[in-house]
Amino acid sequence: MTEMLRAPAEVKYAEELDWLESVDDGPKPFSWRLSPRMVRLFVLGSERADGLDREISQKWFGDRSFVERSIVTLASDRGLLLIGDPGTGKSWLAELLAAAISRNSTLVVQGTAGTTEDHIKYSWNVSMVIAKGQSRASMIPSPIMTAMEKGVIGRFEELTRSTSDVQDALISILSEKYVSIPELEDDNIVFAQPGFSIIATANSRDRGVNDLSSALKRRFNFVRIPVVTNKKSEAEIVRFRTSELLRRHQIELDVPPNLLDILLQSFADLRAAAASATSDDEKLESALSTAEQIGVLEDAILHSTFFGDRSLRAETLAGSLVGSLARRSPEDLAILNKYWHGVVEPRSKEDGGEWPAFLEGGRQAIATLS
Repeated sequence: MTEMLRAPAEVKYAEELDWLESVDDGPKPFSWRLSPRMVRLFVLGSERADGLDREISQKWFGDRSFVERSIVTLASDRGLLLIGDPGTGKSWLAELLAAAISRNSTLVVQGTAGTTEDHIKYSWNVSMVIAKGQSRASMIPSPIMTAMEKGVIGRFEELTRSTSDVQDALISILSEKYVSIPELEDDNIVFAQPGFSIIATANSRDRGVNDLSSALKRRFNFVRIPVVTNKKSEAEIVRFRTSELLRRHQIELDVPPNLLDILLQSFADLRAAAASATSDDEKLESALSTAEQIGVLEDAILHSTFFGDRSLRAETLAGSLVGSLARRSPEDLAILNKYWHGVVEPRSKEDGGEWPAFLEGGRQAIATLS
């Protein structure tokens, strides 16, 4: 197999998916590769009560009801919209669902201000059109059209980042389940095959950028993914994703539990401060998501590996946290400086442990950036 920087879920977990498919005797909607029960098992992991001969690893950490509602939505032939704050695992859940249902999670359109109708319908191979004219052979189907033709799941990332014209084009696909190709006289309609659906994601912080129309909202079932606030669940997510990153980088380095606790506590403190702030200037620009915690920890681990003694230290973790969260100068630096003096310094005196080293590392990082 060709090495990939980041393998899609259906490749990464191919052996698990093959095994689940081999033992799956449940009813499957449309052309699904797994039954809804097995899709849930793949995403959330197995329990002893499931009676399987092997353990299936948990890949998404969150409320079971969100996953079940998502699966039921896709089984009902409706579009699924996962909405929530940045870093809540929307895209990862969408990828896992598409991998389990269709064994293909790569039919993705990325919503941006530059996304056009062509990106969700089709475009043309100009050289072939010049040579032989417009035909199905010279047409370049979008990932969404490909999903329609194959009867699988298509994905649309950051739906609210795309313009209203693109969103309107999506309405007809979701409601009529076909795409017309007016440039062709014959074979000019692509019909969606059974099993086709769309999983879209939207950032709740993008409200007001390109709001969804009422017509488009009616074509989707909404599943809101909340920010993880439970420390135990968040710790599990950080450990899981960090261990994957370490394997990808082929790094053997232990993350001391007390340093993970400091990271989790720091983010909890900063979120509390942001919640009590009276203006945006008193809030960090960062969303302080679980994904950003993982980024801070990865940065600290790589720094320790390449420029340290291959052991994670509190000073390095503090420097990575400040460097990752100080995006605006001087606003973010002032907020972090206030946190370091008002919270970290007293805690280092009271709790000891790694907190004094974390305090010093943060001070140095703030001074360097100021």
